Amino acid sequence: MRAQSFLRPALVAASLTLALGLSACSDDPKEAEAKDKTTSSTSPTESTDATADTTVTETATGETCDYPSDGSSGDVDAPPTASTVSGKVPITMNTSIGDLKLELDADRTPCTVNSFVSLAEQGYFDGTHCHRLTTSGIYVLQCGDPTGTGAGGPGYSFADELDGTETYGTGTLAMANAGPNTNGSQFFIVYGDSPLPPAYTVFGHVDQATIDLVTQVGDAGTDESNGPGDGAPNTPVDIASVSVG
Repeated sequence: MRAQSFLRPALVAASLTLALGLSACSDDPKEAEAKDKTTSSTSPTESTDATADTTVTETATGETCDYPSDGSSGDVDAPPTASTVSGKVPITMNTSIGDLKLELDADRTPCTVNSFVSLAEQGYFDGTHCHRLTTSGIYVLQCGDPTGTGAGGPGYSFADELDGTETYGTGTLAMANAGPNTNGSQFFIVYGDSPLPPAYTVFGHVDQATIDLVTQVGDAGTDESNGPGDGAPNTPVDIASVSVG
């Protein structure tokens, strides 16, 4: 699987690659190829190589969602074929910095929310940590990768749900990706207005208390392992559990 990453804003694009995934050196050609796709640190992305295995999900709005296998080894099942998720879906993440409160918009992004809820209910996010923080140009905390490398995912991918009007203001909750239609499990929380292109599915938002908590993490900085203002957060954000409702 390609690493999930996010792009930096245009004002720093000249000196930084545009992507939200962790970049690292490797002697493994396949891993090196994956990292090359996520060396940019200015926008959230996740990559997958779709294959034939597909789960078709009929959402509450009647929309069909495809979740093709990406060939990686996910430890969870693809979302169910008959989702009843609709409206606003409250999510609580119990983390090492406190409870993060999310509200997902299933009517706007039914396939994305269907996947997120399925992963949460299967315990996919439990025991993981948020592996990437950016503190310059764009301000995001990226989570959802059990491997902590920026290259992990659930074993399937799904299409973007975009209308071209997406913006990434403070409190936005969006999917990381590694290019068009490569969503998986990685997502990011925007804790400061971030000038990103409308290429990342916005599937909800977080409350002010959550923004405040993540801002404190941002203020503590990163280890800059991916470059200035980009790397693992100095204040660990470990996800103990995720509850729906």
